[in-house]
Amino acid sequence: MVTTRPALLIAGHGTRHEGAADALRALVGMLAERHPDVPVAGGFFGAPASPLPLSGAVDELAARGADRLVVVPLLLAPTGTIRETLPAAVARAAAAHPGLGFVCGPALGPHPRLLEVLGRRLDAALGGGARRPEDRARTTVLLVGRGAADPYANAEVVRTARLLWEGRGFAGVESAFVTLAAPDVPAGLDRCRVLAAAAPGGPGTDRIVVLPGFFFAGDLLERLWLQTEGWAAAHPWIEVLGAEPIGAAPELAEVVMERYRATVADGAAGGALPDAAVAAAAAGSPA
Repeated sequence: MVTTRPALLIAGHGTRHEGAADALRALVGMLAERHPDVPVAGGFFGAPASPLPLSGAVDELAARGADRLVVVPLLLAPTGTIRETLPAAVARAAAAHPGLGFVCGPALGPHPRLLEVLGRRLDAALGGGARRPEDRARTTVLLVGRGAADPYANAEVVRTARLLWEGRGFAGVESAFVTLAAPDVPAGLDRCRVLAAAAPGGPGTDRIVVLPGFFFAGDLLERLWLQTEGWAAAHPWIEVLGAEPIGAAPELAEVVMERYRATVADGAAGGALPDAAVAAAAAGSPA
């Protein structure tokens, strides 16, 4: 039976972590339960031997009768220049299914609903601390992104940090990157320390919350915590707290479905891509 609506393909990037695969499965299950009329599957690209490969998700949707895919990337910021782009990864998987067309949406970016989740992760990390305005004014936040060679991709992380700072009462929200871009995590923590020392009241009540700008657990998150623990051990007078990544939050499901519907409404998924476009995408070049 051929589906009448484009299928939804959720694409994560660059992890072989089982915990990330479980979280993506949970997100797929949440969307499937809420929207039974939309075929949905998910997988990861850019990570050989992923426990949940993107190619398997494409195969699954094709087997369920899909002939059009709307691909929603789980990225808060663009990846920049990488070995295999998302369109190339989807095209390579779709080549095994003649007539299967697709369109890839942009990174989700700092959507207001995702900012709500990040704010909630901050509150959970603080627990009973920094609840009063004067306490939050002595707390700085370090938002850590993946990092890319593309400055425009990194600028999205900085923009997210600014949006997180607005109206939340923290001394500041700084940004840093795990790889490929400056400042790195230790340098970002140094910036937070300087901000805390300059805050009203002077030094003595310094608190930093490290907030991962990732959707799921993975190798990068583990690297982030190793770098954070090393810095904290060298600065024992500063309280350093770690927040959880976004995870399979209901708000994330809402944003993914919003992006899917917008793409369908725009008519971008109106038909299969021409074979030439698929071949060009697979080669990583424009059609």
